[in-house]
Amino acid sequence: MSEITSNTSVPRKRSRKLSYNTTHPLLPWLYLLPHAIFFLGFIVFPVFYGIYISVHRWDPLSESQPFVGMEFYANLFKAGTPQSEFFWKTFINTTIFTVVSVPLLVGTSIGLAALLFKPIFGRAFFRSIFFMPGILAVSVMGILWRWLFENQSGLVNIILTEYLKLPGIPFLTTEGWAWVPIVLGTVWWTIGFNMTLYLAAMNNIPKAIYEAAEIDGATGFQQFRYITWPNLSSTTLFVVVTTVLASFQLFGQPQLITSGGPTRSTQSVIMYITEEAFSNNQFSSAAAMSFVFGLIMLIFTAFQFWLQTRDLRGSKK
Repeated sequence: MSEITSNTSVPRKRSRKLSYNTTHPLLPWLYLLPHAIFFLGFIVFPVFYGIYISVHRWDPLSESQPFVGMEFYANLFKAGTPQSEFFWKTFINTTIFTVVSVPLLVGTSIGLAALLFKPIFGRAFFRSIFFMPGILAVSVMGILWRWLFENQSGLVNIILTEYLKLPGIPFLTTEGWAWVPIVLGTVWWTIGFNMTLYLAAMNNIPKAIYEAAEIDGATGFQQFRYITWPNLSSTTLFVVVTTVLASFQLFGQPQLITSGGPTRSTQSVIMYITEEAFSNNQFSSAAAMSFVFGLIMLIFTAFQFWLQTRDLRGSKK
């Protein structure tokens, strides 16, 4: 009896102490403090320091950092400057990649999700097969696709010349063709993530709707068109926005597969900003490019959100 009494007295003391701590007014701020430190250190401070660098002729080895105002921003819009020529050329390259790759990434992933959502044989195996490339590092993916599309010894050219008796294609050194391994490699590498999002969204659609549609004689395409697709609108909005943002941040794939060539035709804007900063040692110019590019992405993303949320509101009316 005495043991029972002693055991029950200890938790009461602990609960009083815990209750006192949870009501302390500083406790919520202490929970937020670690995140606030990292946010200030890795987001807020770099942004303001980047603005400072972009309006000065910044040299880390010099004691004087003369103020130049908007000079480096103006160079991006002044015809004849190398910054203007290469920045907008690489921006167009990145935009072309985004326009080509995003429909492939979204359309293929939703098609695979619709196929693998059905109770087909080996469904779990095929889901794993399509998801597994996403766990690879970009270096592994880049080396693999560079090897596949090598001009002389690549597997694709071996198949073309020796088995199909077609002329080989110098993919890595020909403008236009150089985008093929980059786009295909990116689709292969990232399609599993989008497919998983669509599969999760399809699981949330009530089965009774499909059963009622089958009773009414709806075909598989009609069920997808009038049931599946409208219920995936919010997921599609998320997938499109995140895929567009990821495509605009293209860097590792062209860096490893084509090194930005030939003649900068596959160089992305992030690659050029990195080159300007760390190869040309033009840190202020690179900082100005980063802010201009970030502003363009912000405007584009806001427009995309407005456009798709308008469609969502229209479909619900």
